[in-house]
Amino acid sequence: MEEPTPDELDALALRAAAGDRDALEELLAAVQPRVRRICGRMLLFPEDAEEAAQDALLLVATRIGSFGGRSRFTTWLHAVASNSARSTYRTLKRRAAERPTDELPVAADPRTTSVIAGSRLDLLEALEVVGAERPELVEPLVLRDVQQLDYAEIARLLDVPLGTVKSRIHSARAAVRPLLRVTD
Repeated sequence: MEEPTPDELDALALRAAAGDRDALEELLAAVQPRVRRICGRMLLFPEDAEEAAQDALLLVATRIGSFGGRSRFTTWLHAVASNSARSTYRTLKRRAAERPTDELPVAADPRTTSVIAGSRLDLLEALEVVGAERPELVEPLVLRDVQQLDYAEIARLLDVPLGTVKSRIHSARAAVRPLLRVTD
C-alpha cells in the first residue's frame, strides 16, 4: 500500500475530525508505520516504541476532533507521537526507580538498561531537566532535532513566529549540551 500524500492525509484527518469513522479507520491504518518510526527514534527498546506508538494512535483516534487543519496533519501527528514516546519514557523511568534496590535481577532487564544507558534516553532525561525550568524549549527541540521537521513547520505547529522557534531551539541546545556530556 502506497503511503498517502500530506494533502491526502490532511483531507482524511479533516473528514475524521468531522466524525467520519471510515476516514478515521483509513487514517489510522495509513499513519501507523509513521507513528512507529517516530516512537522508534526516541525509544531504544522495540516493545517500548510499540507501546508508545499504540498510545499515540489511541490519542489520534480520541483527539482527532481537536485537529482543525491549521497546520499539516503530519505536523500534528509528529507532536502527538513525540509526546507519547516521552510519556512512555517517563513511565519506564518511574518503574526503574520503583524497583527495590535490595533485589538484584538474575539477568539485566534490557528495558531498565536502556533507560539508564541509552543515548536517546539520555537526551530525554536532559529534556526532562530543561523542561522543568523552561518547558517552552522542549517541544521545538524535539520537533527539530529528533523528528527533523523544518523550522517553518515547527512555527506553524506551535503557532509562534519563526524567529521565536529558532531562538528556543538555540536556547534548548545550549541548555541540553552540558547535561549530555559524559563524565568520568
